[in-house]
Amino acid sequence: MVRRASEFGYTAAPISGQTTLAERPLNETDTAMEITFITTGGTIDKVYYDANSRYEVGESVIEQMLNQGQTHFEHRVITLMRKDSLELTEQDRQLIRATVAADPGRLFVITHGTDTMVETARALSGLEDKVIVLTGALNPARFQVSDAIFNIGMAVAAVQVLEPGVYVTMNGQVFDPADVRKNRKLNRFEHLDGN
Repeated sequence: MVRRASEFGYTAAPISGQTTLAERPLNETDTAMEITFITTGGTIDKVYYDANSRYEVGESVIEQMLNQGQTHFEHRVITLMRKDSLELTEQDRQLIRATVAADPGRLFVITHGTDTMVETARALSGLEDKVIVLTGALNPARFQVSDAIFNIGMAVAAVQVLEPGVYVTMNGQVFDPADVRKNRKLNRFEHLDGN
């Protein structure tokens, strides 16, 4: 069952003047929210191969992370592709968009490589009545020290309370794709003004 944040004493800060689900009454469709995870590859799913001393995108770790988190919400996982985000093409982005558009679901978490996550987020704008959150990791989820679990947890929380639209969740923040960049020097996501 999904409850409003206000029932717990929280108030949600809207992004760019948008309201959140927490600010409107619950109805029947809000109580049965299934989250669809779409995996596209990226660092979050990378594995290290000693033989050739490089990383490659492996199997998705989403189910493993959800199990470790002892989650009990309805979800589906669609493995769409296994690519480093620098290898994604416009055709790939159109496939991601078409997959979300054709899916009857309403809530989507897309795992994506961090280097071109913002470009894909921008390519998904304009899909009506869907909440789409892109996230990933700066270090592979299989590493002992990784931001992956934190980022997935934040994306799961965000997708349940945000209004329809496209968002990027990284480094403990929810970003509007029109106002975010990856700072490669500092290895973090930030607003375009550097904050």
